[in-house]
Amino acid sequence: MPHLTADFRGLIMICPSCGQNNRLAYNKLANRARCGQCKAELPLPARVVEIDAAEVFVALIRCSAVPVFVDFWAPWCGPCRMVAPEIEKLAELSAGEAIIAKVNTEVLPEIASQFRIQSIPTFVVFDRGGEAARTSGAMPASRLREFISESTR
Repeated sequence: MPHLTADFRGLIMICPSCGQNNRLAYNKLANRARCGQCKAELPLPARVVEIDAAEVFVALIRCSAVPVFVDFWAPWCGPCRMVAPEIEKLAELSAGEAIIAKVNTEVLPEIASQFRIQSIPTFVVFDRGGEAARTSGAMPASRLREFISESTR
């Protein structure tokens, strides 16, 4: 599965055919994309995106053409570590339907504060630039996928 990172303009995916980096603009995430170099069709984003800067987080939730599920977590949190494999599964299950992102509250405390994250893990769904729903506590990927679906109807 291709590696996935983000900057303030979009997701950056490595083409599995030729290895070229490709930027998928946030406002075009609902569309299929092709590699800029070899023209191969790129797979739908099916990996968790680690958000490492506030401006990247803001651009993602404000501009994404698909819902964004955010896992607010911290490395010292036992339940966060327990649910991490389920978040990875969720990314695979949600390819093309939603972007699955993680925000480390220790790295980006200003984002956690802005969204009043008081316990972790907390999961927030953003849709059309705003918060659609939130829940807390570890749960299986299938339930988290239902949560996204219920939040964006």
